Amino acid sequence: MSDQRRAGLSPLAAGGVAVGVLGLAALLGRRNAPDPSHPRIRRWYRRLDKPGFTPPDPVFGAVWPVLETLTAVGGYRLLRQPPSPARNTAVALWLGNSAMIGGWTELFFRKRMTGPSAVAAGAMAVTTAALAATAWRVDRPAAATAVPLAGWLGFATVLAGEIQRRNPD
Repeated sequence: MSDQRRAGLSPLAAGGVAVGVLGLAALLGRRNAPDPSHPRIRRWYRRLDKPGFTPPDPVFGAVWPVLETLTAVGGYRLLRQPPSPARNTAVALWLGNSAMIGGWTELFFRKRMTGPSAVAAGAMAVTTAALAATAWRVDRPAAATAVPLAGWLGFATVLAGEIQRRNPD
């Protein structure tokens, strides 16, 4: 087997995919953000009955880009690895999870579906843990990049569930 067939994507191709995924996630998140540029979304979000453990809005704005960038770095590292069933599964979990994050903002902020968004948050926590576990067999630094997101999504699931309980659809 040639070195070309054993290798993963080139640095440029892997970087392009990682940056593209990160950019799409940022665009989707920005499209649904409860900030001054989206007054209806902002008003609705501010009126929700939220638990006392809800982080201040600036925390969300600071945490999400860091977590998504970390997982994009992990995705880049995975794409650079030689194709294998574990590597391909980890890449699929990374891509699927990135899409689900964008879908979650659509469900929660734009469609105001607190129940389905709580379920989606739980699903993302599980798939992110699966990403970390699967990536561990392929590239341990890539796996480590998913752990903070898995923890944050676990917290987000509890938070979303409590918001749903206080504000039924």
